[in-house]
Amino acid sequence: MSAQTLAEKLIARAARRAAVTPGEIVTCQVDLAMMHDSGGPRRVKPMLERLGAKVWDPEKVVVITDHYLPANDDESQRIIATAREWVRGAGVKRFYDGIGICHVVLPEQGHLKPGMFVVGGDSHSPTGGAFGAYMFGVGATEMVGVLVTGEIWLKVPHTIVVEWDGAFGDGVSAKDVMLFLCGRFGMDGGRYQAVEYAGSAIGRLGMQERMTLANMTAEFGGQAGLVAPDEVTRAYLAAAGVAEIDTATWRTDDGAQLAAHHCFDGAALAPQVAAPHSPANSAPVGAFRGVRVDTAYVGACTGAKLADLRMAARVLRGRRVASGVRLLVAPASLRDQETARAEGTLAALLDAGGKLLPNACGACAGYGELRFGEGEVAISSTARNFKGRMGAASSEVYLASPYTVAAAAVTGRIADPRELL
Repeated sequence: MSAQTLAEKLIARAARRAAVTPGEIVTCQVDLAMMHDSGGPRRVKPMLERLGAKVWDPEKVVVITDHYLPANDDESQRIIATAREWVRGAGVKRFYDGIGICHVVLPEQGHLKPGMFVVGGDSHSPTGGAFGAYMFGVGATEMVGVLVTGEIWLKVPHTIVVEWDGAFGDGVSAKDVMLFLCGRFGMDGGRYQAVEYAGSAIGRLGMQERMTLANMTAEFGGQAGLVAPDEVTRAYLAAAGVAEIDTATWRTDDGAQLAAHHCFDGAALAPQVAAPHSPANSAPVGAFRGVRVDTAYVGACTGAKLADLRMAARVLRGRRVASGVRLLVAPASLRDQETARAEGTLAALLDAGGKLLPNACGACAGYGELRFGEGEVAISSTARNFKGRMGAASSEVYLASPYTVAAAAVTGRIADPRELL
């Protein structure tokens, strides 16, 4: 058999084939389907009812509420109620209600492991690829097909390898990697193929940093973002209750055919900032030095996991938020929030003047009461800064790592976080 990429191996397993070739269209067996309250039950329930169809295997479905929380209005309450009612009727036991953002809750509850083929009803579903699973986002109509049949067709992608050698400097994170890639290649740089992150610098990253890489593959334009599993993966999943994983099979073979192979020096990467209104408007932080900010937002699956909160706390500990700036903190999961509380990380954020928000998508998805106002300038650890997404169309949102967001909070302006570490 010819050499195969990690993506090809994962798809071949799901397609019950010995091997697959880029460009082929194959039918894959789905190991797990994940939905949230926004794109899940309220969308799929009416279609399933019209079809008179039931879920093919409720044990392989996970539903998580995170978008319309807190449910402060009638519409939000109806949407959350629909999710709760549907999971009961469908027999879905893996339901996580209000404990965090789906992309973080799914792995922390032990539902992902290397070798799996997973679909998610959200564009940031590639997050699961950090665990050596093939995971990508689908719309509600495709999700209905999966829920009824347990299958989905897929055009086998080519693989783009992005290799980072050496080690990233202090104050530089996975978020900077992805903003750099979006700035360098554009938001279609992934060409809707499989993007694999490799190299010694990637190997040194913890699981939550790898999750950021895979997550923002959506902004980079890839279908799936992958990191080959290793001992870091094994340790994280063991803590999540996953007893044993295969770290030998799920990796790209030497000599496998690649669509592209990009190599970068991790030590040369500086903190990055993306200007309004696109992640592709990225440049080193120095290009934006001195830009005044009204709000610093540490939130979202991309920027408020435990690892992200720790980054912000390193900058904020012993300091206060600048006059006239509000610091908002929305931990990505309740578990991460409570761990941060126990270890003193959360205190560092709140003692600096931060305001604690619910464990939900919040401003990132543009839902709820927290939206940036007319002319407001914000710096955010979220994945996207599209015009009007997080508030008024006249608001301006800069994207950055939690380090850089925290540095802006204490200086009142965009600043290089390395100067505060």
